[in-house]
Amino acid sequence: MPLASALQRPVSYYRDSIAVTLSECPPLQGEARVDVCVIGGGVTGCSTALHLAERGYSVMLLEAGEIGHGASGRSGGQILPGLGTDIATVEKALGLERAREVWEMSRESVRLTASLVERHAIPCDLAWGYLHAAVKPRHVHELKAFQAGMAERYGYTALEWLEGEALREHVVTDVYPGALFEAEGGHLHPLNYTLGLARAAQRAGARICEHSAVIEVRQGQPVQAITAGGKVSADFLVVATNAYLHGLVPELDGRIMRAANYMIATEPLSSEQVAHVLPRNDALADANFVLDYYRLSADHRLIYGGEVSYNGREPRNLSARMDAKMAHLFPLLKGVKIDYRWGGDVAITLNRAPDFGRVAANLYYAQGYSGHGMSLAGLAGKLLAETIAGQSERFDIFAAMPHRSFPGGKWLRTPLLVLATQFYKLRDRL
Repeated sequence: MPLASALQRPVSYYRDSIAVTLSECPPLQGEARVDVCVIGGGVTGCSTALHLAERGYSVMLLEAGEIGHGASGRSGGQILPGLGTDIATVEKALGLERAREVWEMSRESVRLTASLVERHAIPCDLAWGYLHAAVKPRHVHELKAFQAGMAERYGYTALEWLEGEALREHVVTDVYPGALFEAEGGHLHPLNYTLGLARAAQRAGARICEHSAVIEVRQGQPVQAITAGGKVSADFLVVATNAYLHGLVPELDGRIMRAANYMIATEPLSSEQVAHVLPRNDALADANFVLDYYRLSADHRLIYGGEVSYNGREPRNLSARMDAKMAHLFPLLKGVKIDYRWGGDVAITLNRAPDFGRVAANLYYAQGYSGHGMSLAGLAGKLLAETIAGQSERFDIFAAMPHRSFPGGKWLRTPLLVLATQFYKLRDRL
């Protein structure tokens, strides 16, 4: 799920609970020549660098800020199978057989996350259990239909319908009429996970340069990435900037939109409070289009996210609205101290499916996870490494997904998206 924005944004809870130390990552100075240059120090970029370095490639990763500065270090930390869009969207575009392959790869992304955490001893508080919660009767029908369809068409049976006392064993609130429990889903500390991938990449031989914003990409052979301090020439270049593309590769500009999302973290809750909120330590997201999501941290803070902005401005009365939503769900927490408030940006695509592909024969990208990238971005890095090594079949399944630019061009696409979102917000209330 969500995010990161300008460098001056408030410090998140995650930044204040870092448990992974990297080797020195000095800014790029001078010229360098490598097999692969990766732009972007989130999960996609760090996973790509790690998997390539493990294959023996020389890799340099350039990050404009610090590792995990963007969505990968600010998100809800939720990991689960699937995409930011319904699998039916993929099935309609690619057919059932390919959609099944995409679904299984999304499950693989969760297993890969767990494997990377274990293999590289990443202290990121990985925990299992996920709830897809209905807010109204319409959602109950939709979620039950989804459960049946996934079992029938995809052979996926890891979804269990809960309501009444069975649901209250997982989340203690009267707001939800029911929820799907997904044992394959879970949550983690996203910044420590991202830093853990970066540390593993360094140990495998990758070089990481923080505070090295790429200001120009020069296509060709070799492809070149230019920063204020130097230049990297490479046989291959991977663009893993997601919401922070900033016009760097014009061919990709209209295919994604930035969306800001917002989060809070409470003070640590007492054992009694935890028992009356999320007694089994599950993560949860509701079924609204503009959804709310939350989980507990390892030190028992409620980390709660929601609200959205597409125009770069913080929504009115944001703090009061988020506090009121939390108190509505859990009256026991009314008045609890909020220790952290932060926000940041995700990249969304028009159809909410991730956008993987090639700009040129030696220039690859993965972006547009639409709030669903915490585990999928790790798989994207693995697929990018496979592709550069000459095994592109799995990457090409994702790359075959058709994507259109947002309508309205540079000046009108944001207002049009805001109007569309207002419609869905109204629908959420019905």
